[in-house]
Amino acid sequence: MKTTITSLATLGLALLIPAPTSAVERLSPPSEVTQQREIAIDPDYSCVVCHRDKRRAFVLGVHSERGIRCHDCHGGDPTAFEQEQAHGGADYSGAPGRIQTVEMCGSCHADPDLMRQYGLPAGQLAEFRTSRHGQLLLQQRNPDAPTCTDCHDAHTILPPNDARSNVYPTAIAGTCARCHEDQNMMAKYGLPTDQLQTHRLSAHGVALYEDHNFAAPTCVGCHGSHAALPPAVTEISNVCGRCHVLVRQAFNDGPHGAAARAGSLPGCTACHSNHDTERVPPDGIAATCTGCHASNSRAAVAGLEIQERTVSARDELALAEQAIAELVEAGRQVSDTRLRYRTALTAYKQISQTQHSLDLETLNDLERQVSSISRDIRGSAEVAAEHRWEHKLILIPVWFLALSAIVLSWFKLRAIRKRAAP
Repeated sequence: MKTTITSLATLGLALLIPAPTSAVERLSPPSEVTQQREIAIDPDYSCVVCHRDKRRAFVLGVHSERGIRCHDCHGGDPTAFEQEQAHGGADYSGAPGRIQTVEMCGSCHADPDLMRQYGLPAGQLAEFRTSRHGQLLLQQRNPDAPTCTDCHDAHTILPPNDARSNVYPTAIAGTCARCHEDQNMMAKYGLPTDQLQTHRLSAHGVALYEDHNFAAPTCVGCHGSHAALPPAVTEISNVCGRCHVLVRQAFNDGPHGAAARAGSLPGCTACHSNHDTERVPPDGIAATCTGCHASNSRAAVAGLEIQERTVSARDELALAEQAIAELVEAGRQVSDTRLRYRTALTAYKQISQTQHSLDLETLNDLERQVSSISRDIRGSAEVAAEHRWEHKLILIPVWFLALSAIVLSWFKLRAIRKRAAP
């Protein structure tokens, strides 16, 4: 049925009646929203007459700021006020399908000359084609696979550093979970649905969601965004090593690194979980080793020695910290002592890196360094405690003499009062 706009008065009324304020719009400064409305509302632009909800969402995104209009993506004639003409023309696409959406977004975002001015990469389309999502959607025509608008929204497209964005660091896991927590969908592919929950409880999740450390990885930090793929067995240590550089170097120098490069060991995930990544405690190292090696094997014995050295260094650090507290309580100057403690702490952190190389000689040297500094600090605290005790001993005769003087004075005063009595 052909819809005709019969009067410009009706058009003006449609544009002037305010629509309900959306939650997203309420988050934008009023001046910015007003400015965007003035840009988007054009009495000669027919799209906004019928699609006012889309207009309200669109003006909040970055595309509106760049002057992109409805017909740039959907085609048609925005100057026509009859539906047949407005939706006519060879370039009219209407609501694009999932595959057409990829092609439409790629028509701009794959153009390096166009993206260069905004500092944006132009390889997202090529990356998406190589991803598992892209293979399912573009090659197998699988409707379960996401398209661009599933992650970025269709009209309110916000940059990743906008806290309202679906791909903001603390939001990206929830965006991925829309599909990856769907048990019916994931059952088709044999994938678990607890990744979001385990990620939140992991060392990475605690750093991101509780400590607000945006250097902690999200889903895309390990899997990629547009080129989303799980790392291959031989790639895991390289993926983790983008953040844990020194640990990766130590790992590659040891026997585990060679096994990982050969594909016989799944890199870091041989000892650490993937989504629920945990820190192996010092007293849990030997048990981790026996997860793969026999308890009486040479490797297991080495693991036990690594554990002993690490636990010893950890305990020495704790004793040194306690000794510093005692020095502070004794009123001693501890600025130099704290500097020594930080040196020991640095050596202890190097132990956590070096243990990935299984270099026992270096581990022994680092443990001795921590122990030596700890003993020096504890020695200073013991000397301070002895001085405090000596001071207390010196005060005993002082208090005795003072008490004796008081007693003698009391007897003297009593004798004087008796003589003075009538």
